[in-house]
Amino acid sequence: MSKTDVSRRGLLKTGAIAGAGVAMPTIFTAQSAHAFTNEPTGGTVTLGFNVPQTGPYADEGADELRAYQLAVEHLNGGGDGGMMNTFSSKALQGNGILGKKVEYVTGDTQTKSDAARASAKSMIEKDGAVMITGGSSSGVAVAVQALCQEAGVIFMAGLTHSNDTTGKDKRANGFRHFFNSYMSGAALAPVLANAYGTDRKAYHLTADYNWGYTTEEAVRSSTEAMGWETVAAVKTPLTQTDFSSYIAPVLQSGADTLVLNHYGGNMVNSLTNAVQFGLRDKLVNGKDFQIVVPLYSRLMAKGAGANVKGIFGSTNWHWSLQDEGSKAFVKSFGTKYGFPPSQAAHTCYVQTLLYADAVERAGSFAPCAVVEALEDYEFDGLGNGKTLYRGDDHQCFKDVLVVKGKENPTSEFDLLEIVEVTPVAQVTYAPDHPQFSGGALGTCNNGA
Repeated sequence: MSKTDVSRRGLLKTGAIAGAGVAMPTIFTAQSAHAFTNEPTGGTVTLGFNVPQTGPYADEGADELRAYQLAVEHLNGGGDGGMMNTFSSKALQGNGILGKKVEYVTGDTQTKSDAARASAKSMIEKDGAVMITGGSSSGVAVAVQALCQEAGVIFMAGLTHSNDTTGKDKRANGFRHFFNSYMSGAALAPVLANAYGTDRKAYHLTADYNWGYTTEEAVRSSTEAMGWETVAAVKTPLTQTDFSSYIAPVLQSGADTLVLNHYGGNMVNSLTNAVQFGLRDKLVNGKDFQIVVPLYSRLMAKGAGANVKGIFGSTNWHWSLQDEGSKAFVKSFGTKYGFPPSQAAHTCYVQTLLYADAVERAGSFAPCAVVEALEDYEFDGLGNGKTLYRGDDHQCFKDVLVVKGKENPTSEFDLLEIVEVTPVAQVTYAPDHPQFSGGALGTCNNGA
């Protein structure tokens, strides 16, 4: 461990939670920093919100954008302040970031890596964005994170669940608040074993890109460890809308459980097709046929309607949580938009506040100052309980929720119920865990 590592970890011990509002020592100050990419020189600072406004994850993107706009409002002193009032750090004062009014530009990732890189590049080069955030696809997140590393700006990932984002494709300029595939597997397996037993035959349908691959690997690993057998794993195109041809073979496979490693519109369509084929009414191997959705969201549950009833999955956050931070965010978001926020909205709002807070504590927008302020930073009051931004890989570690579709929902938003709050210790892994092997964090890049 280097002296820098020792120093950083020492700061964690003395500055956790109670001292979270104390500025962290850094060589990068507003007065001494060398020039860096898009250094704000006037009275404003520009952030880039890169979300899927079209494509299969467009519903998630729309909610992300709502959350970003709410975060900007709160940072600039508008509204009720939301989670700025519950955040353990008290560095943010509602006067922008370092006294500069926050402005923003938006881009459409189209849920395509090339399109996402192009829009992020434009926001950096043409609009002067000093930080890029967003995305509802891990393929997009990995691509944009690499671009931001090259350009010398900070990337605060939005909704991205693949292990790769903070695994083999991690970057020093990138940070993820959202949980990952490994955490879903680790949280789900004990619940599934308790509900369905340890003698199951699983059939996986997997979205054909890196999120699908790592989610399948994580769920297979965790369920096989408890005794389940994987009888087949079939990849499906991200652009697929009708999954009938993929569902039919499941009935002939001998599987008694279908795992849908699908997200957004893909999951809505594949689950709907599975129910239409009568899978949930089947008796296979002497067991009631079951379906599992490793990564859930309220928006997906709404799209799938009654089909989600009784189906288990995991989620990063849910609007029904009763901690003070979650309640404050739900109130702010609901007042502004008329409905509760999704997990995508939550992670994007939190990432914006965490970036702004890191800049305030560092006293500089310089990327390397922000990196130092975020690494091994522990905080509370933003939902999910105490959370650590681990310095080794820039992954947040916090409690994970296991949910299932409600049998008797009271509204179109009350579709999921929390069945287990999995403690952070159960989903924590070593930085060199095999599911995260390969790649190096590297060093921060200030750019210009």
